[in-house]
Amino acid sequence: MELAYIPSPSSGVLYLGPVPLRGYAFCIIIGVFVAVWLGNKRWIARGGRAGTVADIAVWAVPFGLVGGRLYHVITDYQLYFSEGRDWVDAFKIWEGGLGIWGAIALGALGAWIGCRRRGIPLPAYADAIAPGIAIAQAIGRWGNWFNQELYGRATDLPWAVEITSSADGRMPGTYHPTFLYESLWCIGVALLVIWADRRFTLGHGRAFALYVAGYCAGRFWIEYMRVDEAHHILGLRLNNWTAVLVFLLAVLYIVLSARKRPGREAVVEPGAGDGEGPAADAGQTDGGAAGKDASAEDATTEDATDTDATDTDDAGKPGTSEKPDESEGPAEPEESKDGAGSAKKA
Repeated sequence: MELAYIPSPSSGVLYLGPVPLRGYAFCIIIGVFVAVWLGNKRWIARGGRAGTVADIAVWAVPFGLVGGRLYHVITDYQLYFSEGRDWVDAFKIWEGGLGIWGAIALGALGAWIGCRRRGIPLPAYADAIAPGIAIAQAIGRWGNWFNQELYGRATDLPWAVEITSSADGRMPGTYHPTFLYESLWCIGVALLVIWADRRFTLGHGRAFALYVAGYCAGRFWIEYMRVDEAHHILGLRLNNWTAVLVFLLAVLYIVLSARKRPGREAVVEPGAGDGEGPAADAGQTDGGAAGKDASAEDATTEDATDTDATDTDDAGKPGTSEKPDESEGPAEPEESKDGAGSAKKA
């Protein structure tokens, strides 16, 4: 008898009055909002405009959802096109079934389109949103908990997840909560990318490649624990082979990119300094300071010119810099020491 375990919800649907909120879709939506929020903060810190990440996400997210669903349906086609199955279920994305490999691949295509329309380098954008994507995955994995799916081998560990549903070949019992393992792993990957980005000033897509490599490393051992139906090649699940291949490609990219284009992009969004954002504020501050310095310099130059003008007479000879005070009336003639001058005038 298990003394402790993680209970599964009796239903994957939450109701807000008459409106049904499916737990799986709800987790995906929250994950997207968090990814955009964090990506926006990182993009602004890199010198970009506020709102750019969200604008490009309008392209990336739909492409990612379609790509994730396509990968799942293609690699698990027997769930939708075998005898006794209804192919219409392939469109019921709210019931679960998104392949991260397809989501990233097609999502990158959507992001590329959005970046191209704004004249932004895709690698810089990818670096900004990489930790946010990892956190979005961590949140999204809890959608599997709502659907009682993607669990591991049977176990009696205190953190085992209880499966109560018997639909689609499930056997009620307690199993390894692989959704929880992957969620925690993704949070660790996000923190790793943030730390490495600050420590090594990653650029040109290397922060995103680090996220990909880190995720693949964890996905390999987590995938190995799963017991749901999947295609096998040489004794390993298809997603294991995919994780190995993508991991090697990500590491290769990091090495080659660091050699070819070291450092980080100086400008991530053309014209960002001319509009709103930190770059513009910095420019205005510098401009104001420069204006003050220029005014002070002009004032000094004018004072010097006035001084030179009063220190010379019309003949170019030195004269007095003092001017008579016209308010006291005409200057009286200078008297001699013995007063002779005054007597002659009288």
